[in-house]
Amino acid sequence: MSNTTSTNPSKPSKKRKTNPNPETNFLINLQSCTKSKDLTTAISLYESALSQNLRLSLHHFNALLYLCSDSATDPSSKDSALRHGFRVFDQMLSNNVIPNEASVTSVARLAASKNDGVYAFELIKRMNNEFNVVPRLRTYDPALFCFCENLEAEKAYEVEEHMGLMGLSLEQQEIAALLKVSAETGRVEKVYQYLQKLRSTVRCVNEETGKIIEDWFSGQKVNGVSCDLGLVKNAVLKNGGGWHGLGWIGQGKWVVKRGSVDESGKCCSCGDQLACVDIDDAETERFAHSVAALAMEREVKANFSEFQDWLEKNANYEAIVDGANIGLYQQNFTEGGFSVPQLDAVVKKLYERSGNKWPLVILHNKRLRSLWENPSHRNLVEEWNEKGVLYMTPHGSNDDWYWLYAAVKLRCLLVTNDEMRDHIFELLGSNFFLKWKEKHQVHYTFVKGNLKLQMPPPYSSVIQESEKGSWHVPILFKGNSSQTWLCITRPNVCESRDEAQ
Repeated sequence: MSNTTSTNPSKPSKKRKTNPNPETNFLINLQSCTKSKDLTTAISLYESALSQNLRLSLHHFNALLYLCSDSATDPSSKDSALRHGFRVFDQMLSNNVIPNEASVTSVARLAASKNDGVYAFELIKRMNNEFNVVPRLRTYDPALFCFCENLEAEKAYEVEEHMGLMGLSLEQQEIAALLKVSAETGRVEKVYQYLQKLRSTVRCVNEETGKIIEDWFSGQKVNGVSCDLGLVKNAVLKNGGGWHGLGWIGQGKWVVKRGSVDESGKCCSCGDQLACVDIDDAETERFAHSVAALAMEREVKANFSEFQDWLEKNANYEAIVDGANIGLYQQNFTEGGFSVPQLDAVVKKLYERSGNKWPLVILHNKRLRSLWENPSHRNLVEEWNEKGVLYMTPHGSNDDWYWLYAAVKLRCLLVTNDEMRDHIFELLGSNFFLKWKEKHQVHYTFVKGNLKLQMPPPYSSVIQESEKGSWHVPILFKGNSSQTWLCITRPNVCESRDEAQ
């Protein structure tokens, strides 16, 4: 009898564990040093790797560069981090290892740590030209902040210009730095420019940015331009409210106060009424064009074009109603169906609120025909039809495109609980969509059959510039959900407010 044991072909043999090669071991050890911020051990490992002629990759060099740039922020290790960091980068280029964005960012941080913004900026341009390294916002930050801290305003503006050429948009941190250097070097018009950039980028500023704004206005006397009031009002209207962009307006020193805004949007410090800010004329046209273009890709082009023509001839509506959304609200029960009474309640409420102007209800033809064929609803449908309340979307269409386009094109209210997340996905890049919704969307509820409309807020919690030249800046503090407002105005505005009280 044979003692030989047969192997089972159905069971795969276990793979032998292989020890990682020296390069892999080096990378694992480097990553461990990075986690523990152990620069000394990392450099020792690097020296050993060089002596062994290990084949160093991009990952090895990036791990070392990151650790050096991080260690350069610690005064106790700064000198060593700078010395070894630049040496590692030189070795990287000598080995013909092509840097990536992470490499350049780390070296730019090293340069900024030794107060060399010029090197950091020139490095970005050189790496882009030689290796096509596409910089990110974080890549530019070391050079930008270095110039700003050293009050080298013109160099900081040059960095900003290059960021724009790379298709990058500034965020609050970068705008605040540019605002501060402009303020501290007396560039009044640049301060105005960066306030406007801040207004268009963020809703509320953080505490640090708020302090920069407060300090500048508190110490300045800026004589503004003399503008025709009608021109200013037209600019505010064209921009969607909340700003004019024409430059400083008014004379004398600023009065800066920290205060609050009441529920109606009135500033408790100066009495100004804040605006509910809309998107501007150009954004509205782009938005309407985008919706129409997408609709025509998905709808029968002739049908949507017919609707556009009809809307041009019937452009007096102040409210658009998503009929299906309201009729089917809370109808997911056994006897539920399309609720005509709910839709009728919304139509009548809007009619009353607008001073007897009928809204436009968008409904799919299939839905409308079923209502028409129901004797209990026919009279109401006929009445709506006679009053011009209804638009019937054709077979196979998605009525969402119709009510959204109408609301945008006519710049009117839109009554729907649809949050339009699908549309946001389709309209990626339309960063003004949320602002538009805040100004135009009306939500609703029915509590025990009683309609309640939730109208757009009376004001927007955003930086605002008034027709009189005053400014209101909302500040959001860390760990605090409530806002503090900076009220920045001229003495004559405050005096008139005090006299009125």
